[in-house]
Amino acid sequence: MAEKKGKVLTKAALVEQISKKTKMTKKETETTLNSLFMTIKETLKRGQKIQLIPFGSFEVRHRKARNGRNPRTGAKITIRARKIAAFRPGKALKEAVR
Repeated sequence: MAEKKGKVLTKAALVEQISKKTKMTKKETETTLNSLFMTIKETLKRGQKIQLIPFGSFEVRHRKARNGRNPRTGAKITIRARKIAAFRPGKALKEAVR
């Protein structure tokens, strides 16, 4: 297993762990991982949902416009409606984390 760097698994450490498990080179692993990230991003950009059973699912959620406050001045502000990327863990991932 890669060295622990605090409590964060960096992309480089993830590439190292995956390459050891798959017997792929680090360069091949990084290319594959980058392709995965790019595919997820492009799919969400089109408004589609990604289901990776039993890992979880990625989707785009819509947030309505709402009122808020500027933390520095306390003045009321309007927060515009927007889309956000969201991840919902699957049952197996939830149980593994418990």
